[in-house]
Formats: sequence, C-alpha cells, structure tokens
Amino acid sequence: MKPQSLFSLRYVASLLLLLSLFVTACGNDKGKVEGVNMLYGTDSKVWKTAKETDATGDKVKQTDAQKDQQLHVFANGNYTMTDGAAGAVSGKYTFDQAAKTISFTPEGSSTSNQFAVETLTDDKLTLKSADGATLMLEKE
Repeated sequence: MKPQSLFSLRYVASLLLLLSLFVTACGNDKGKVEGVNMLYGTDSKVWKTAKETDATGDKVKQTDAQKDQQLHVFANGNYTMTDGAAGAVSGKYTFDQAAKTISFTPEGSSTSNQFAVETLTDDKLTLKSADGATLMLEKE
C-alpha cells in the first residue's frame, strides 16, 4: 500500500470516528422516558411549546396564543395549562412510566385526555395524541 493511501485511510477513519462521537454526544432523546420526577423537577416545572406536528407529521404553525401557552406540572399530581387568550385550565394528571402514557383530567370533568409519552427528560417532553399529532415541549 502506498504511504499516501494509508494516510487517506487513516484520515477517513478518524473523520468517521469523530462523526460517530458527535452523533452520540448530541443524541436524539426520542424514546427516552425517564422517571415521573422529570415532569415536575423538585416541586414543579413549567413547560412551553417548542414544536407541534399534525397527524401526518407536518409542522403546525403556532399562533401567538399557542406560543404563550404553558403547562405547569406540580409534584402533587396537579397541573395548570395557561395561554394568553383563553385563561387557565387546571386539573389532575397521572403518569404511567411502564406504559409511557400520561392522562390529563381537567377539573370538573370526568373525561381525561391521554397521550403517549415519546420523550421525557429534564428539559424535553414529547406527547403524542391518539390521532398521531405530536406536541414537543421544552422546559422554560
């Protein structure tokens, strides 16, 4: 083998190693569902919408009111969702880590809204509705 081709091979191998390390370090958290305490931190946590997609996977353009929405999750099983226009909705939530689901039941309602939890880390929360729409939230 020529010295120049050996150098090229080492160069390519080094680049591939660096690329794989970068991809691993920047890893995608999708599918990572940590403990329920990631929802609320030590006592409570505020989540805001980062991105939303419809059932077909197309990005949904956020209105100003949607951009102002916040989901405030408390350690005691309560939540409050606020936005600039409609006010606030409060209620209770239940999180099933094994099934990777979360249910929100608004105060005064007997019906809950259940979502699949695709990602739950300290700073990311991704919820998927039964129709396939996805809501990506990030810690405020």
